[in-house]
Amino acid sequence: MLLKSLGMKGPVWGRTMEPAVFTSLVRLDPQAKGTLVGQLYRNLSTAVREGHLPAGTRLPSTRAAAAHWGVARNTVIAAYELLASEGVISLRQGAAAEVVPLPRPRESKAEPLPALSQRGQSLSRDPRIETGRTGLMSPGEPDPALFPADDWALCLRRATRLRQSDSEGYENYHGLPALRRALADQITRHRGCSCDADQILVTPGTQASLTLLAQVLADPGETALIEDPGYGGARLAFASAGLKLAPLPVDSDGADSTLVAPDLAPRLIYVTPSTQYPTGVRMTLLRRMALLDMAARHGAWVLEDDYDSEFVWQGREIAAVAALPRAERVIYLGSAAKTLLPSLRIGWIVAPVSLVAPLRAAQRTFGMAANVHAQAALADFIDTGRYRAHLHRISKTYAARRDVLFQTLGAWHGDRLRLSNPHGGLQMVAELAPSAVECRLRDLIRHEGFAVAGLSDYRLTPGNPGLVMGFAQTTPRHARRFAKALAAALRAES
Repeated sequence: MLLKSLGMKGPVWGRTMEPAVFTSLVRLDPQAKGTLVGQLYRNLSTAVREGHLPAGTRLPSTRAAAAHWGVARNTVIAAYELLASEGVISLRQGAAAEVVPLPRPRESKAEPLPALSQRGQSLSRDPRIETGRTGLMSPGEPDPALFPADDWALCLRRATRLRQSDSEGYENYHGLPALRRALADQITRHRGCSCDADQILVTPGTQASLTLLAQVLADPGETALIEDPGYGGARLAFASAGLKLAPLPVDSDGADSTLVAPDLAPRLIYVTPSTQYPTGVRMTLLRRMALLDMAARHGAWVLEDDYDSEFVWQGREIAAVAALPRAERVIYLGSAAKTLLPSLRIGWIVAPVSLVAPLRAAQRTFGMAANVHAQAALADFIDTGRYRAHLHRISKTYAARRDVLFQTLGAWHGDRLRLSNPHGGLQMVAELAPSAVECRLRDLIRHEGFAVAGLSDYRLTPGNPGLVMGFAQTTPRHARRFAKALAAALRAES
């Protein structure tokens, strides 16, 4: 039908196609993007594969086709040669270019696509994505409006102008030396950990750090002890490495290793002692010492995620677990996700000297490198004092927003909620009555535009229902709107 509509009286194979018909069938648009050669090659290839130019069709000479299209003859020659190199047409000296028969696909029952491996299924299961937990009052998210865009742009411009000659290739895959030095100084000064720049590995974030450590330090079937309730990202990293997960109970004094069964022998112990996630409580010194005793008894590694240690709302900032005596089994983790932005994708590991070489090698194997210009900008941001000044500013803002949410919810719902005013961090927990249907409440509140999470989302074992609410972006107006939405949800649920 297509050939007839173009004015052709019969099949085109066996004789050379008229240039006018050929150029009408295979159109060429000089205004389209890309080269004319590429456009002509693709259009000819499509016409052949879709059957518009059957096998045996003789194409016009390059001179005739070029004249009708109004393009250079070399353009047509180049396109014909590309098609010939792929076996779509044949080119013989003194003869017209001819479409060759294409192999027929086998007529067989289509087999289903291969299924994911068990590891692939584990890696692709992320409740944080499935529940769409992003938006206003989403736990753990900083306020992007507080990002110091002008100061960062200045540091980034300076970083891109300066050659990072020792890190522009594959050297220093584990981190820019300038950033590792700046981080070592920061951690030593403000977290009490005496560490050297060579002990630091810069990663694309804490999730990458946990994945790397789980793969390198533990074998499938071994046990990872994780706070309950605790950070879901750690749970996913360990489960994806084939580890068994065991709960480490948390109360108002932080994680309590004395409640773990004595015969349980963990390989990894993940904790957030400075600001427990998501409850915001701080682990006491007695609990920290008990944790180190457990690690020594079982030959386990303690992974100390020191996230949000910069945001302390009650008491004074205390040193990290990695700064304590007998902390040789502690691996310290940090990132710029909360203090700056998650999208910068910069985290770090402070590893014992014995682990540095194998972790560096594994990091390169996994391709877990952070952008070198972002690293250079952060190093400059820290070295010039802008980082500490920025922390001072945003800490005041976040503290005020925490107070606003706590006071507003207390005024509206003091008799129906058990509110925990966190020692630190950017989220707050409200425990509900045992009879409350957490998932229904959460969904009703999300319908009003608030991306709060259910406390059960963070648990390994059953416990009282609750809501986890981020307050980094909570203005007084947001707090009142949320309190009203929560009141309506509680009425609908009761």
